[in-house]
Amino acid sequence: MNIYVSNLDYKITEQDLKKLFSEYGEVSSVKVITDYNTGYSRGFAFIEMPNDAEAQKAIEKVNGAPLNNRELSVQVARPKEERPRRDTYPERDGYKRY
Repeated sequence: MNIYVSNLDYKITEQDLKKLFSEYGEVSSVKVITDYNTGYSRGFAFIEMPNDAEAQKAIEKVNGAPLNNRELSVQVARPKEERPRRDTYPERDGYKRY
């Protein structure tokens, strides 16, 4: 099961989250999402747990729990939506970017 965790303190590491969720079962991966330009945490993460029952227990126990003075929001991650690609250089006045 893929789990979405938000309202993270920006200093929380992947190791911190793995330790927290490992109390409820096996954790196969943890990914704290960072800003592309700065490398700083964006305040949310994704955690994968192979056993759905353990993952559900972790969600129930960790949701609303304080971590570094922040109340965590934990839920089952929704599948990534396909979005149309944004054209960062639209054609203007007959100008085409090659």
